[in-house]
Amino acid sequence: MLSNIFPQNFYLILNKTPIEKITEIRIRLLKKIVVAIGSKYFYLSEDGLTGNELKAIVAEKTLIEDIVKKACENSVYAYDNQIKNGFLTVCGGIRIGLTGEVVFDKNSVKTLKNINSLVIRVPHEIKGCSLPIMPYLVEKKFLNTLIVSPPGGGKTTMIRDIIYQLSQKSYCFNVLLVDERFEIANCFNGQATLDIGNFCDILSGTNKNYAFENGVKNLKPDIIATDEISNAKDYDSILYASSCGVSILASIHANGIDDLKQKTDFKILLENKVFSRFIILSQNDYPGKIEAIYDENLRLINL
Repeated sequence: MLSNIFPQNFYLILNKTPIEKITEIRIRLLKKIVVAIGSKYFYLSEDGLTGNELKAIVAEKTLIEDIVKKACENSVYAYDNQIKNGFLTVCGGIRIGLTGEVVFDKNSVKTLKNINSLVIRVPHEIKGCSLPIMPYLVEKKFLNTLIVSPPGGGKTTMIRDIIYQLSQKSYCFNVLLVDERFEIANCFNGQATLDIGNFCDILSGTNKNYAFENGVKNLKPDIIATDEISNAKDYDSILYASSCGVSILASIHANGIDDLKQKTDFKILLENKVFSRFIILSQNDYPGKIEAIYDENLRLINL
């Protein structure tokens, strides 16, 4: 996957590392390149990973430009909608966060130019990572479930495996996946490149409001799954689908239950007890570690 977005000479250097274990690469203009293995960071040198800052490779502008062009398949214009939203998603589920100069047209973002930083996040399919929690998520129907963790805590990997396990365990729930940033299934030319099982329909690249409303009306899902709910519109979409009898699987950025309670807009979902299960993940030992499960009353359930 990484070979598709890097110039050959750079990829050969990167390939001196345990490339299959890379979770993140940070490339900042005229700064030293940093690579994450799990949750630990290293510098990238000509000889591979190093803790020696003096040996680290400095990112030139041409490297950033070359990566963006290759990620866009040499057609930056075709990816303009993603770029103006600050990201690129590449076949295989690689997501590249972008920073640079934001260009506004009246009150809306027109594009992002002079890109100066790339945060390259590499997905990992970890089959079976959700198995310890699956018995707590299904009681005749799928219980509304929220995956809670800080950024990079393994939420997307967990959601992907839950959807996969629902097929493997033959529950036969029809799942509508709202893959707003192409990260969970990573559809490429309409086809999922990451494994989400046999009972899943996918809406990619759309906001949750459109996907939830039209999905309920037109696709008859038993479950709607989505990643990273973050605002009042997202919460309204969840309330709407839940009131229609559709189960919800979603994730949110938070450092545990106490942090979740402090999210002002989210309180409407807590007050209405929309979610029956809260799965807390952490990065303490490794991304995706299951710390705890809480019920709709925020009472701890023993694993």
